[in-house]
Amino acid sequence: MSNRTVWQTAFGGPENIEIVEAEVPVPGPGEVRVRVAAAGLNPVDWKLAAYPALAEAFRVTVPGGYGNDFAGVVDALGDGVERWSVGDRVLGAARGHAIAEFVVVPATKLVAVPGGVSLRDAATLDIAGRTAAAAVDALELTASDTVLIGGAAGGVGVIAVQLAVATGAQVIATASESNHDFLRELGAIPVAYGAGLAERVRAATDRPVTAATDLQGTETVDAALALGVSPERITSIAANGATLPEGVIATGGGNARPDALADIQRRIADGTLRLEIAGTYPIEETAAAVKRLRDGHVRGKLVIAVDPALV
Repeated sequence: MSNRTVWQTAFGGPENIEIVEAEVPVPGPGEVRVRVAAAGLNPVDWKLAAYPALAEAFRVTVPGGYGNDFAGVVDALGDGVERWSVGDRVLGAARGHAIAEFVVVPATKLVAVPGGVSLRDAATLDIAGRTAAAAVDALELTASDTVLIGGAAGGVGVIAVQLAVATGAQVIATASESNHDFLRELGAIPVAYGAGLAERVRAATDRPVTAATDLQGTETVDAALALGVSPERITSIAANGATLPEGVIATGGGNARPDALADIQRRIADGTLRLEIAGTYPIEETAAAVKRLRDGHVRGKLVIAVDPALV
């Protein structure tokens, strides 16, 4: 039984990515082995491979495996696992070794994938779904709100925009011009990012902006404060809490409610939330996919099809 695995041979860029034949992992007590169908790429993946200090903080080793998000089918159970059965469709996270034919993870870290959700789509959700839910939930939006979402066309942003629209709030979303029609389709009012953002937001709505979330850096935080938004109603996923203005909420996937991914998948299955997959690559072309992600301006997510028969 093979276990083709994406391997980062040294710190740096996608030029250091190889496909190697690794041992098939064996699940220990409380663990589950998953035959991976697909893995979703996140910006943090290439950053961990590029920056030693960041890798150390996340306990990722280089040389070593690659990726975090995956979805697949339960293949084997360790002793004491009762929640799962062989053949169950699941998604999860395997920090630093997700892009492989087989991964072993704690049984408690898996989430069921329901009918109506493909394993390809499920593979994009662990980081982006949790992070989007955390960023939007913390704002406690209602129909009386107007919320500014920065970085709205990325993997997290596409989900966050739709979760915010579902609350009834008016959504102002920043993105490059090429993504504006797409954001309108999601129910948002698009504006271009960059210098002069606050002025463009004022021109886009006659309602006061009451909340904001910044999914890329601090530009949207600064614009929201200039627009008079209370710091306690601004969230940011891309900046360390110590660097944010006082009162602004630093958040991330770790702050998501336990049922966040189940809720997002229900919305996907019933057609009220759409995912945007910018490209699906075979495992042999992982380096090309990482390069595309690193180059920026990817709408939605990029996916590695590890086992096309399961995707």
